[in-house]
Amino acid sequence: MDRILQIIHSSSATGEVFNLQTAMISLLLAFVLGQLLAWVYYYTHSGLSYSKSFVQSLILMAVIISMVMSTIAGSFVTAVGLMGALSIIRFRNMLKDTRDIAFIFCALVIGMACGSMRYELAILGTVVICLVIVYLYYSDFGTHQPHNGFLRFSLDRHIGPDHPVPGILKRFCNYANLISAQDTDFGTAAVEYSYQVLIKSISQNESMLSELGRVEGIRNISLTMQEQLLEV
Repeated sequence: MDRILQIIHSSSATGEVFNLQTAMISLLLAFVLGQLLAWVYYYTHSGLSYSKSFVQSLILMAVIISMVMSTIAGSFVTAVGLMGALSIIRFRNMLKDTRDIAFIFCALVIGMACGSMRYELAILGTVVICLVIVYLYYSDFGTHQPHNGFLRFSLDRHIGPDHPVPGILKRFCNYANLISAQDTDFGTAAVEYSYQVLIKSISQNESMLSELGRVEGIRNISLTMQEQLLEV
């Protein structure tokens, strides 16, 4: 272990020319740091777009880019030839989350740092980035939900000032913004209402829907939370 640490420090400081030993250290370190990044992604991921192959790809990209940097080290001709070989690859996978792009870029940079023997920078950078990711995850930084739900229902008449629906919405929501109130074209007096709502507690959704369902003349109640819409 002391010998490995000595190689890492000396290579980072002097830019030592690649040999079998330093190449092995580069690949091994890229694997370890790539796996650390993948574990952080695994534990901080939220939503429905999780993919096991994507997590494994983060590790593979770090190791492969490290090998690429080792291959082209000091050789312009090799670099040009490798670029030509890689140009035939077509990537067809669509990333739904921009956060995934940041992880891919991070894995590439880790591989570049390890492959160019900047070991100390690779270790420090990976640790700092992982700490930033964990901070953003637990602090829920950037969350902004002026409306977190979309409520629709039909009523056999227009809502008047003494109607119970506004009172129910006021009790369960911080506020409710009426989007539309449209008469149906089916020969009835029913009115379709649409609201954007900011619900005080999502755990009370069923209670709110139950109370709305007991209002006379109300039908076809539908509540869609914003988090569900964002995953589609």
